[in-house]
Amino acid sequence: MSAPSVASSPLSQLTDPLQQQPAYVRVALDVPLPGLFDYCSAQPVEIGQRVIVPFGRRQLVGVVVACPDAPAVPAEQLRDVAFVLDDLPALPPQWMELMTFASRYYQRPLGEVMLPALPPPLRKASAYTGKRAAGGPVKRLERRRAKAAGRTEITADRAKAQSTPAPTLNPEQEDAVARINTAEGHEVILVRGVTGSGKTEVYLQAARHVLERGEQVLFLVPEINLTPQLEQALRARFSVVGDEACDKLAVLHSGLSDGERLESWLRAFSGDAQVLLGTRMAVTVPMPRLGLIIVDEEHDASYKQQDGLRYSARDLAVWRGHNLGIPVVLGSATPSLESWNHVRQGRYAHVSLTRRARDVALPEVRLVDTRRLRLEQGFSPHLLKAIETRLNEGEQVLIFINRRGYAPVLNCSSCGWVSQCPRCTAYTVLHRLRTRGSRLQCHHCGGQVAVPHACPTCGDQDLKPMGRGTQRIEEFLSERFPEARIARIDADSTRLKGSAEKLFSQVHEGEVDILVGTQMVSKGHDFANLGLVGVLNADAMLFAQDFRAPERLFAQLMQVAGRAGRHRAGGEVMLQTDYPDQPVYRALQRHDYEGFARYALDERKSLGLPPFAYQALLVAESRELAQALQFLKLARKFPLDNGDAYPTQTHVMLYDPVPLRVVRVANIERAQLLVESHSRPALQHFLAQWSHDLFVAAREARIRYSLEVDPFEI
Repeated sequence: MSAPSVASSPLSQLTDPLQQQPAYVRVALDVPLPGLFDYCSAQPVEIGQRVIVPFGRRQLVGVVVACPDAPAVPAEQLRDVAFVLDDLPALPPQWMELMTFASRYYQRPLGEVMLPALPPPLRKASAYTGKRAAGGPVKRLERRRAKAAGRTEITADRAKAQSTPAPTLNPEQEDAVARINTAEGHEVILVRGVTGSGKTEVYLQAARHVLERGEQVLFLVPEINLTPQLEQALRARFSVVGDEACDKLAVLHSGLSDGERLESWLRAFSGDAQVLLGTRMAVTVPMPRLGLIIVDEEHDASYKQQDGLRYSARDLAVWRGHNLGIPVVLGSATPSLESWNHVRQGRYAHVSLTRRARDVALPEVRLVDTRRLRLEQGFSPHLLKAIETRLNEGEQVLIFINRRGYAPVLNCSSCGWVSQCPRCTAYTVLHRLRTRGSRLQCHHCGGQVAVPHACPTCGDQDLKPMGRGTQRIEEFLSERFPEARIARIDADSTRLKGSAEKLFSQVHEGEVDILVGTQMVSKGHDFANLGLVGVLNADAMLFAQDFRAPERLFAQLMQVAGRAGRHRAGGEVMLQTDYPDQPVYRALQRHDYEGFARYALDERKSLGLPPFAYQALLVAESRELAQALQFLKLARKFPLDNGDAYPTQTHVMLYDPVPLRVVRVANIERAQLLVESHSRPALQHFLAQWSHDLFVAAREARIRYSLEVDPFEI
């Protein structure tokens, strides 16, 4: 994409004020203040264009959102725009509308929504004004592209050589593709398919139909580690047009460098890339010819941002599709209850894939009642025997335990001391390091300390690890099956760039006999030789405080169970539990999503919980818990003290402030207040006024807070 040069000197030095009257511009800035900011510009500026403006003693990049005839403050108080950045065309109106909706719905200042949605180089003033700016990041990228032109040709040739034809679809897949391709205007289509049913192939063939019309496709996945195999499939399928090889795919996620993210963003923005594959951040990328949005594993919690703008990428994708008048495909073996309720009410269309694409039966799920069994390092005799049998038959085994580290806590049996984080109300987890022995690490604040040689309380040197994490399971299996090749995939073993892709490649190539993993291995991966999945410690999620815990547990177990027996008959899942009669486990045995969803939705409806109610969560943070609670009590009184400003307050319920389950993190005390309503418009109207009052009160109290709409965890 060719781009004009960046203005390189202050506009006051480039224009004659006697010849041209100054224009007023209203700018969105990434600052923690409500509202927009007015400036003077001696040069015409388009809405959607980026500018550099003075803000206090700093210079910030902002986005022009309006060009008013008169400023909101006296004109003599306005400062001048320092630079107009014209290295990119103005951001399109549809993107501005998406950002405005997100700002209003999630109750965040527009600048805190717009600027973080851009690649870092496009929102840093120093990228244009520093000594090494050299025309700005876009110009620098174009120069690098020119130098790499030869390598690009090699990549294109390789893509052409690896192109693969589309496989034949079964009747259910054909119906699903046809349903998507015949969608007129905006429509949300939920593709619910059992694990291994070929949902990805449905996406690919539906995408081809859109690409042949010259339109673009946005393909969202929940996690970075799911992008490599999808990227490979997309490149193989869409890298050739006629006899010409070309790169039509851009990939975007947080694991890329700033330069890589900028290049992918620019290719999608310019239309050079016809397919954008990315994690949740990709939902905000402007695409000029977007014709289809696909959200794979739409139920996944990773689509919800947990800091800054706490948005749901799935929900923004649905709104974006509605605004553009294009279809949105949501896919999952275990759809979220919100999406499934939309299907029941007729808001979403539904396509079902009930059998596996390779015509292989779903794995048998066995519940191992561990109440009267003697376990060996957390393993029942039944599971150990099954592992041995599968290894003897040359098949792979997956052991799933959603707990990383060696042990959740270190304990002194003499006095009862446990390893507590000094900065958090949480235990520190024992981690074994390959080169530096062991450390105690807090998974909340990230703090690490050395393992004590003796109990800090009584001096006993016999400290013992309690419970098991992936490292301890890996160690035990290495001793129990010394001939087996064992790999562990969790957040610790995949910290380095490319490490997750390398480990998964080893599994796919048959270089691993036993795979030990967390939720990273539970979805999206097609292990051809995996015959057995063993599930440890599933009961820990049964009795969590959050009402969504059973839904998450069922989805997680259905996903990980689906890794077994995808290419051959006889796949098996063994789940160890002390509660074999739980409805979650019984539905899992039957592979009965609809039965579980019906039971869970009926329970939610009787209790008035989402999706039959709408919620927002206010969290206050302070050095003292009493101060956080006092702020929440004050916030709870706002509607009572100023009822005229809250006309919908009779339709909104404010619960009592309470401390969070993990009260203290990094020496900061936290408390929460839940707001609930059976009317989404009433809640939004309430929050618009409430968020204004919260900002004023928090500034006076000098307290930090966050307001999350549609909280995913309470």
